[in-house]
Amino acid sequence: MSLADAISQLSPTFMGQLLQPNDTGYDGARRVHNGLIDKRPALIARCQGTADVVDAVKLARTLGLEVAVRGGGHNVAGRATIDNGLMIDLAPMKGIFLDPRRRTVRAQGGVLWKELNRETQAHGLATTGGVVGTTGIAGLTLGGGLGWLMPKYGLALDNLRATELVMADGSVRCVSATEDPDLFWAIRGGGGNFGVATSLEYAVHPVGPTVTGGLVLHPLARARVTS
Repeated sequence: MSLADAISQLSPTFMGQLLQPNDTGYDGARRVHNGLIDKRPALIARCQGTADVVDAVKLARTLGLEVAVRGGGHNVAGRATIDNGLMIDLAPMKGIFLDPRRRTVRAQGGVLWKELNRETQAHGLATTGGVVGTTGIAGLTLGGGLGWLMPKYGLALDNLRATELVMADGSVRCVSATEDPDLFWAIRGGGGNFGVATSLEYAVHPVGPTVTGGLVLHPLARARVTS
């Protein structure tokens, strides 16, 4: 099956956008944070939800295309994009669902940390996230997740409670410490290629909305010399 035929079959049900190199919006969608990365996917699937991601994964299998997944696109190495393959772009997936009583928040894979923080801070809650607000939640969390709150609340992955994954065969799994625990263990720092994280659920903690932070400096004249 050709790429054109595959797109024609998928387009009637795909809720997002399927962008080819000559389409309006293609160049903007393929850009990532590192401006030195200049790759050109054969197709960009800008997904609106999990079903779109499932269809994009199945399309890649049908056409034999390599896949890159873009969340926030902040990875310095530019792994969110690919030459001549399929970019699965989660950027349009911005749903955030906060449960203040359970102190949990579930967010879709295209959410940035500044967007998550804005919603949780409406209730004076937060979780460990990136030090740069434009970083995507998925890539940072699944890579470990350093952030300002880690001395008290641990890494982002320590606060991860559950994840929805689209697997390589197009199946959808919800993984947690009690549901598919081996896979849940693997995605928390075990490397990439376990699946596409379409949503992530975190524990949140009372923080703010006013915090005190910054650098404490002392004059050199007050320093002590020890031997």
